[in-house]
Amino acid sequence: MAFSTKKDLKKYYSIGEVARMFDVAESLLRYWETEFPTIKPRKSGRNIRQYSADDIEQIRVVHNLVKVRGMKLAAARETLQQGHGKAKNSVDVFEKLQKIRAELVALRKELDHAAL
Repeated sequence: MAFSTKKDLKKYYSIGEVARMFDVAESLLRYWETEFPTIKPRKSGRNIRQYSADDIEQIRVVHNLVKVRGMKLAAARETLQQGHGKAKNSVDVFEKLQKIRAELVALRKELDHAAL
């Protein structure tokens, strides 16, 4: 799942909005904050989390490593510690490859259907 900032007019997102973006529970986002120090949403006076685009990008990388690739938290944390830039690039490449694979599968179905 790629994070898209079509509504970039918004500076901060609520925890509910971010949870829906990644189809995860709000409690999982709060847990990831404790496990991954790079996820640090701003908190308002009443301790309400406000996620910036940078926070959401951090979550996108963690989500890909943990939920999409199935890494254990310790392995994901180690990957991020070795270099966030490498992890982010890896996530970007992985998402592009997933899209290409989906397109190839659809093309193959079309060709199989046309051959009948």
